[in-house]
Formats: sequence, structure tokens, C-alpha cells
Amino acid sequence: MDVFSLIKREAVKHFLNAKGSHDWEHTERVYNLCMYIGKKESADFEILKYAAVLHDIGRDYEDKSKGNFCHAERGANLAKKLLEKHNMDQEKIKKIVHCIESHRFRGNKIPQSIEAKVLFDADKLDSIGAVGIGRAFLFAGEVGAKLHNKDVDIEKMKSYTKEDTAYREFIVKLRKVKDRMLTREGKRMAEKRHRFMVNFFDRLNKEVDGIL
Repeated sequence: MDVFSLIKREAVKHFLNAKGSHDWEHTERVYNLCMYIGKKESADFEILKYAAVLHDIGRDYEDKSKGNFCHAERGANLAKKLLEKHNMDQEKIKKIVHCIESHRFRGNKIPQSIEAKVLFDADKLDSIGAVGIGRAFLFAGEVGAKLHNKDVDIEKMKSYTKEDTAYREFIVKLRKVKDRMLTREGKRMAEKRHRFMVNFFDRLNKEVDGIL
């Protein structure tokens, strides 16, 4: 078995108890997006494929801490150890680790390489559009949030509470994603997903009010 397959197998183990909103299927979708966008942007696939399958292996630590730990930083450290265990070239490890530590929307690390930018965009694309809406509601259910609250007050509502609805996530983060995209192809794809998402939440608000 080649090194990539071995590392991918070890990455899967970090998702055995993962919640649906951030499970291995999310990683697979991000990987597929990385391969598509990476081709358009002439990225180094040797770096990108490892970064894609390892980018969320620290997610469990963040969920268990209810957001107090940064999964990107934790994941970068775990990935570094895993790649070193397989005797990967240090320069390659450095590039992969940079992609992972800078992929978070709310993180303080800025993607510098084209591979890091592709991973950032791919991960964000999976948070918007039809898939993003589904994941937002899935996460809300995981933390015990109510179905909807269109009068959400961002200053008062906190994450991991009953007010942490899909709509709150839309207001706090998802509606801003398209303006944070870093690659040309990522921006193009985000525009379409953004429009779909805005229309959905607009309709949801109207249905809740009994207008539709």
C-alpha cells in the first residue's frame, strides 16, 4: 500500500466518533473540490491531496471543547507527527501543515500558497449552498438548537446553545463566505452557492411567518 493510502486510512480513524456535520464525508467532499479547483488553479496535487484528507483530523478536539480549541492548529500538529512517522520529506510536510493550519474561516493564519488557498476555498464551499444548508441544520441539531429564530441577536446569542440555529450560522458566517474566497474558480462556484442559500433562508423566514 502506498504512503498516501496509509495516511488516508489513519486519517479516517479520527472520524470514528465524528458528528455528521463534520464527518469523514465532509472530508471526502472537500477532497473532491480540491482536486477540481486545484486543476483549474494549477496547484501541486502531491501537497494538496494530503492536506485535503488531513485538514479536519483535529475537529473532534474542538467539538469536545465546545469551540475552545482550534481544530486547524490541533490538526496541523497531528498531521505533522503522522507525516513524520511515514518519513515524508520535511519541506513537503511544512507545505502540507501550512495548508491545514490556515484553512479555518475563523482562524488567524492566512493561506499563502496556492495549495493552501485551494483547500481554504474547498472547505468553505462545503459550508454554503445546498450542502452547507444541510450541514448547518445538522450541526444545530447536534448542539440541541431550535429549528429557527429569524430575530436572532448576534450580540446575545452564543454558539453551542439552543439559539445556535442554522439561520444564526448564516448570519454570523455563511453569508460572508463568498467574499472570503481566494481563487478564481472558488469565487465563481461560491457565487452560485451563495445565491441559492440566500433564497433558501429568505423563503424560510417567510414560511415561518406564514407568508408562503
